[in-house]
Amino acid sequence: AFGVDLLDDEAAAQKVLMQQYRLLRAGGGPLPAFGDVGFRKYSQFEEDGILLFIFSLISPVNRTCVEICAGNGRQCNTANLIINHGWWGYLFDGDEQNVRSGRSFFARHPDTFLHPPKFDRAWVTAENINDLIRQSGVAGTIDLLSLDIDGMDYWAWKALTVIEPRVVVCEIHNPVPPDKALTVPYDPAFVFESADYRGASLAAMCKLGREKGYRLIGTHRFGFNAFFLKNGIGDELFPEVEPTACLNDPFSRLAREERWPRVQGKAW
Repeated sequence: AFGVDLLDDEAAAQKVLMQQYRLLRAGGGPLPAFGDVGFRKYSQFEEDGILLFIFSLISPVNRTCVEICAGNGRQCNTANLIINHGWWGYLFDGDEQNVRSGRSFFARHPDTFLHPPKFDRAWVTAENINDLIRQSGVAGTIDLLSLDIDGMDYWAWKALTVIEPRVVVCEIHNPVPPDKALTVPYDPAFVFESADYRGASLAAMCKLGREKGYRLIGTHRFGFNAFFLKNGIGDELFPEVEPTACLNDPFSRLAREERWPRVQGKAW
């Protein structure tokens, strides 16, 4: 049993949870499914819990993360790891106010003020993504890339070579049926005008992931945030799953039923 003070401390509670996952792995028993480990502290949905689960079992190598389109930093996929687990962050967003707000947030936070994450304003394209990341001060192997740019995600990941993330979490467009590998055409100035016509399907991101040496290991419970793991890392712990196995949730089924007919005739 743990005292109330320990469980009231979010960092301590998460570290206890990490040890429980490691004990389960060491004991050879069944591990929880993605649907059992998700929770939100700083992420928009349950990505914080899923990422904690993944990195409990594969262990980070340098605790370095890059997030493309981090918003204001208060709600993003890397903030929990940066704040509660001492990770080194390199964050980007295209909105100047978001960047100012994020810099202030991390500069004032008691767990990050001494060395806050690097937070740069940038409109990320396939042409500049490598230079932007290199200029921010990171290259080579990192533990995590979070990618959510509401449109050109496929093309940005395809162009990315300056870093080699072990885990990639990216937004996919779940109205597209899981058997269709489709993305919107590349446009460096793309700004989505319809939430139904943007991004890339899960099948398209899986195809690209395989080309780059990654496998799909799951999605969150709403289906549109997907997790990829570099091949050769945790293969027995996180086997590859197929897109059709990840998009059977009620939200994704409804998206295919109601939203896909509106845009299936668009240029994909």
